[in-house]
Amino acid sequence: MAAMSSNPSEHPSALIDQVRSAAASRQPLRIVGGDTKVFYGQPTTGTPLSMGGWSGIVSFEPTELVVTVRAGTPLAELEAVLAEKGQCFPFEPPRFGQGGTVGGMVAAGLAGPSRAAVGSVRDFVLGAQFINGRGELLTFGGQVMKNVAGYDVSRVMAGSLGTLAVLTELSLKVLPVAPAEATLVFERGQADALEQLHRWGGQPLPINASCWVKDGTAPGAPELLFVRLRGAVAAVEAACTRMTQEAGGRRMDNAQAAGDWSACRDQTLPFFNPPSPDLCLWRLSLPQTAPVLALPYAQLVEWQGAQRWLWAPASAATELRTAAAAVNGHATLFRAGADGALGVARFSRQSPAIETITQRLRAQFDPAGIFNPGRT
Repeated sequence: MAAMSSNPSEHPSALIDQVRSAAASRQPLRIVGGDTKVFYGQPTTGTPLSMGGWSGIVSFEPTELVVTVRAGTPLAELEAVLAEKGQCFPFEPPRFGQGGTVGGMVAAGLAGPSRAAVGSVRDFVLGAQFINGRGELLTFGGQVMKNVAGYDVSRVMAGSLGTLAVLTELSLKVLPVAPAEATLVFERGQADALEQLHRWGGQPLPINASCWVKDGTAPGAPELLFVRLRGAVAAVEAACTRMTQEAGGRRMDNAQAAGDWSACRDQTLPFFNPPSPDLCLWRLSLPQTAPVLALPYAQLVEWQGAQRWLWAPASAATELRTAAAAVNGHATLFRAGADGALGVARFSRQSPAIETITQRLRAQFDPAGIFNPGRT
């Protein structure tokens, strides 16, 4: 196993001292990596606790498909190292700017177009080292799946938005890059596209990602379904032939398609440009089999129907959350408009049972309530 730490210090003592001082005075801390996802979740205040100085790859064993890395390590830097060995994070963590960190990737818990096929960030966390609200350095999990026993504390950190602890080190599973890839595009309305995806979902096809969107705002603009295939060369080629014969469509140039999928992941597609500065970007998380929702807003649909994006005013919160809840889903105010969407909760209200568990976790991990208060 090759050790590749870029930081001579082997103990995050400065971070621990800052946490202990904040806990003693009950002064809130705002945990900062690259600050590329500061828009996500409720705004929070506090003294910045920067992770930028705590970076470096601790160990990477390509044959074991596991990497251990400090939380402040730039995501782009780590992915470049993985790419040299033909490996990657298959869940495609999104970038919303330069400088995003590995710790921020896990804390936000966000995944890109392939999420429905390969799993979430949480599924790839094997172990975590972190500082709790008492200033204690704790380690959970390990570097192999079988090390997880009892409560899987390390995976609880995924998606916690820094409200439980300060992540310092993470052991993550990686996978080889797929040997073959192809993207097919079909002209389909949303209902037909979802129906077709559900049919394909019951067949042995190497579908890795999908995206349905109306290509432009002009009347009569085409409604397009993009489907990405990944896997063995023979499986991808056979699927391309079968799907185009069955549903029409065409195969895209791989270089063009790769750029489009990256833009979808990073929300730089034209759809993600706000039509008006006062509109908010909403994310609806639904069962894949949910029907088209009767909402008066243009949508972009991913994850074979499970993730649906739309631009709507903050005042539409009740309408959107009611529509999502009716099909056993929920709606998140992902990006606020220019007015900040004051008074509108970013996340749907949790059930009483989940809220009780959340509060108990926070009481155990951060009894003084100093980490990113109010973020979720």
